Amino acid sequence: MYTRRGDKGETSLFGPRRVAKDSPLVEAYGAVDELNSLLGVVISGCRDSRISSELRVVQRMLFVAGSDLASDGSSPTKGPRITGHDTTTLEKMTDRALESLPPLRNFILPGGSRVASELQLARAVCRRAERRIVAASKAEGINGELVPFFNRLSSYLFNLSRVANLKAGKKEEIWKGRP
Repeated sequence: MYTRRGDKGETSLFGPRRVAKDSPLVEAYGAVDELNSLLGVVISGCRDSRISSELRVVQRMLFVAGSDLASDGSSPTKGPRITGHDTTTLEKMTDRALESLPPLRNFILPGGSRVASELQLARAVCRRAERRIVAASKAEGINGELVPFFNRLSSYLFNLSRVANLKAGKKEEIWKGRP
């Protein structure tokens, strides 16, 4: 399927407004889409049903976040929005992950198992999405809950990567400064 409507470098938001494809808003929801796609890669290689199940919940929330960012507020049918409940859900998921982990006393290097490494990459992409959302918020009126949501999501992904390494029997590599 193709429409040719974006051939001049513009795209539609939910509603009548069109914006440049390199606008801060499109950059923000593009980074969210990239993160969601990366979580699909993580899920495809993950053999732990709890981790996969939780990541599917996150993917659904990311679709809401993308919809939230793509809404210009002028559409008569407003799409779903990220709420404080979504952020609280991430906090509860992070708390469950932390229950099984030893306290972190040092910086650790990304790595270990394949799933843990991919989750660390997802955390970095999440941080980029968060930065893009902050940039978009300076130019557009966006949902104020999006920044806290993505801040919590990056913490969750970090801790979930640690859980994945623990379950895989991979030891965390402590960063010891320069070689």
